Amino acid sequence: MTSQAPPSRLSPGAAAGVTEAMIVDLVHGFYAAVRAHPLLGPIFDREIGDGWDAHLAKLCDFWSSVLLMTGRFQGSPMAAHTALPDITPSHFVAWLALFRETAERLCPPDAAALFVARSEMIARSLQLGIAARRGELPPLHGAG
Repeated sequence: MTSQAPPSRLSPGAAAGVTEAMIVDLVHGFYAAVRAHPLLGPIFDREIGDGWDAHLAKLCDFWSSVLLMTGRFQGSPMAAHTALPDITPSHFVAWLALFRETAERLCPPDAAALFVARSEMIARSLQLGIAARRGELPPLHGAG
């Protein structure tokens, strides 16, 4: 794992009681459930293979950066997700439902609500990026 930058006192996660330990518990608990999921598991296992330890560490850094503003994450989630040709909206529905269930089970209510809200924003952004990459965005009204 990378060095531990302190959470920003102004971060949304600090205000909701999110801790680094909570992030680790959520990420590991969620991806254990993902790996067992009949729709999501095969995609993740195909893409990650034997690299789960590194992937989980990267995701802990991601959520630390998103919620605690530690700046630890270095990566491009959009590029990683748009490169997957078989991701569909149904995958995002399953991912979000499983994430919500895990967050609500493992985190206090305020922290769970923040994790879920951010995951929904991230999912929307990724879905828009994937649709744009595939040329599936509807035309803008009045464009031309």
